[in-house]
Amino acid sequence: MLVWINGPFGGGKTHTAHELHRRLPSSVVCDPEHVGFGLHRMTPPALRSDFQRLGAWRQGVFEVLDLALSGHEGVVIAPMTLVEPAYYDQILGRLRESGHEVRHFALVAGRETVLGRLRQRGLSRGLKREEFAVSRLDECLERLRAPKFAEHIETDRLTVQQVADRIAEAAGLRLAPDTDGALRRRLRRIGVTLRHIRLG
Repeated sequence: MLVWINGPFGGGKTHTAHELHRRLPSSVVCDPEHVGFGLHRMTPPALRSDFQRLGAWRQGVFEVLDLALSGHEGVVIAPMTLVEPAYYDQILGRLRESGHEVRHFALVAGRETVLGRLRQRGLSRGLKREEFAVSRLDECLERLRAPKFAEHIETDRLTVQQVADRIAEAAGLRLAPDTDGALRRRLRRIGVTLRHIRLG
């Protein structure tokens, strides 16, 4: 099974993916963003833009996920913002046509909730460090609420653990109990944030 976790930038996708992975034995996180980063590193800086517009990104993500789903026995978790219907079809639609079980979840929240999360993610620079995410926020929230991008999970008042629980319940997955205390939970979140800081 593929669990694709969609949502706006700063919506909690990565933290939720790693919480699912932590509590779901034999699962693996396959982050489509890494395909994009690889394409950017191969491209002259002046030519870099939104890597999702590159057919090579969409084809590459499809092929990597198809390989993972075909060769890995556990659940594959992919956290990635994807709001273009045609791109959705070219990746998730093709994976379904290839016989894979695909579960899609869009994490949605109010604008101020997401801005607050982006401020935290931006560390000392706050929203200055998140200009791209802020510039795309309204478009993402509007598009993700369309029926095409269901199943929707409203996350304004949910913890990461509760979001993971809802995804697991909807997908028929059994998670290990969450035994973390407040301090360990906080340290895990900081660790995930630090591992996903973009330096440029």
